[in-house]
Amino acid sequence: MKRLLTCLACIALALPAFAGETADTPLFSADGYRLTRYRSPTPASADAAQTLDTAQLRAQLQAEPDTLLVDVYRRQWLQGRFIEDEPHANLPGSIWLANTGDGELSPQWQDYFSRNLQQASGGRRDRAMVFYCRSDCWLSWNAVKRAAALGYTNLYWYRDGIDAWEQAGLPLQPARPVPFP
Repeated sequence: MKRLLTCLACIALALPAFAGETADTPLFSADGYRLTRYRSPTPASADAAQTLDTAQLRAQLQAEPDTLLVDVYRRQWLQGRFIEDEPHANLPGSIWLANTGDGELSPQWQDYFSRNLQQASGGRRDRAMVFYCRSDCWLSWNAVKRAAALGYTNLYWYRDGIDAWEQAGLPLQPARPVPFP
């Protein structure tokens, strides 16, 4: 009975997320960015990026220690500030560009993304960059696509993200988003 009540509670919590969606709500924008249902199965690859599993990411970090790790997991943004509604940890050495994997970005969020990539990469469009969030998360897929559109050329997608890293018993670090704007 307890399990049934837990399942019903989960369903009730999920319903508002889909309330605004209708059968004709598109999943993708005209530019090809995922617009909704960010936590759902992702494709095996992302255009303009090499997909990495955990062993491949570790090898990449060993071969190129200056690889830039970019976490794009979402953080609630309310009244001009990030709201810590739950603790978040990411891969050691990462920058956290929260909310930049959304399908549509306002000009301010697009500027936040491009400015911070420019700064973190030292202006090198060929610097190795790995984008990630959680497993089954379209946010990092969108972010890779967005980075490619900005002219970055050495892109990687860590498809299974933080979840796979943690399951492999690898360390995480407490994280805070890069301040906006």
